[in-house]
Amino acid sequence: MDELALKTYPVLLAGGSGTRLWPVSRELYPKQLVKFTGRDSLVQTTIKRLSPVLSPENIRIVCGDEHYHEIARHMDATGISSEGKVIREPCGRNTAPAILLAVLDILKRSEDAIVCVFPADHVIREVEVFHESLRAALRLADAGYIVTFGIQPSYPETGYGYIEGAGELPEGALALKRFVEKPDRETAQRYLSAGSFFWNAGMFAFKASVMVAEFQAFQADLYYELSALMASGAPLNRENYSSLANISIDYAIMEHTTKGAVLPVDFSWSDIGSWKSLYDFLPKDENQNVVDGDVISKATHNCFILGSERLIATNHLQDLVVVETPDSVFVSDIENSRDVKAIVSDLKAHGRHEYHHHRTVHYAWGSLTVLEHQKCFHVDRLTLYPNMTFKDEAGRWQSRQLTVVEGRLAVFAEGDEKLLQPGEAVRFTNGASVYLKNPNHEPVKVLRICCGPIDDPPAAASSAG
Repeated sequence: MDELALKTYPVLLAGGSGTRLWPVSRELYPKQLVKFTGRDSLVQTTIKRLSPVLSPENIRIVCGDEHYHEIARHMDATGISSEGKVIREPCGRNTAPAILLAVLDILKRSEDAIVCVFPADHVIREVEVFHESLRAALRLADAGYIVTFGIQPSYPETGYGYIEGAGELPEGALALKRFVEKPDRETAQRYLSAGSFFWNAGMFAFKASVMVAEFQAFQADLYYELSALMASGAPLNRENYSSLANISIDYAIMEHTTKGAVLPVDFSWSDIGSWKSLYDFLPKDENQNVVDGDVISKATHNCFILGSERLIATNHLQDLVVVETPDSVFVSDIENSRDVKAIVSDLKAHGRHEYHHHRTVHYAWGSLTVLEHQKCFHVDRLTLYPNMTFKDEAGRWQSRQLTVVEGRLAVFAEGDEKLLQPGEAVRFTNGASVYLKNPNHEPVKVLRICCGPIDDPPAAASSAG
């Protein structure tokens, strides 16, 4: 790894909710955390894709508070420690504040740093070509350019913004002329024919010092407000962070800078912005289907079928998306599958939990999976991570029974401690709080059965350590 790469800090933007990929992607569990196919989530794939060009120790991920612990867990699972590398945003304020937040954090460590910005939820098929383009972008950034990767368009896409380049620069780059919004089909066809327009992938490379100077010139209020918040030493919170400008990096900086460069690239990229785009990206079987999960298909062609827990059987289907999760099933013709966003809006307007979270909800201490919830009883599965403690509140349940199904569990209640083995259970009939601790090096799984007539579900889970 050369000196240029060693001083480069990759910044992954892991915000957003990915509503066009509902019901798999949800507000509390967005698409960057999802394993659509294969063993890795999108954020894990993005992390691994940076090696061996960039140092994994320099990676920074910007994400929301509500996703912090799970993003950190996914990063740790790649073999790269997340400690000090995950930067929390108290609330989403678009890409300009997120990038500036990361840049100011990086400048505390390296005044000469180069920063590369990548969305954490995009996919790239030709990784070696990506590496070559990344090395070229670093050289341009080191020369003082603010580089944006321009994807060579292969068809007149109307769902992406475009970048126009004009004038030759080193490394095969072009001078940045302008950004244009998502076009209609006729305009997109003109862009494709012109040859100087590229899809805007939201990927950048620049010197941290150069970007700070541009913020000072074009977004002075945002720069000085965020700098003051960080210099105060107090943690960022929703109240002070939400006062920052809600503006994209394109509008804030790239449309004003004279240092912009477009690096044309062609490494089979997709932003996975819909089920259709995921279908287009993934390899197909002999019937042009993308199938993942427990699926039996007969006379089925040109379909995307994704299963989670149940058997899916299809017969005489064509050009459809079928996506199953434990609490929801989405079926659509493939061309209009991006309209699922309107369904998510309806769910939110009607107060349905399905827009927000799955039956399994992740916490710092582990996860809680709803197995069955009725008015008079609830059955959940708790998974505690190693060395974590969970405080189980009684709520208004008359009784609770905890049964260990995997691992060993330490239970603390009213000054008493019990160590439960798999198959052993303990029952509580009073309202005292119970502390559950996993003393193992592996996760422990517990079935929790709560009984007693109530009007509302129990209090939300909380972490004690």
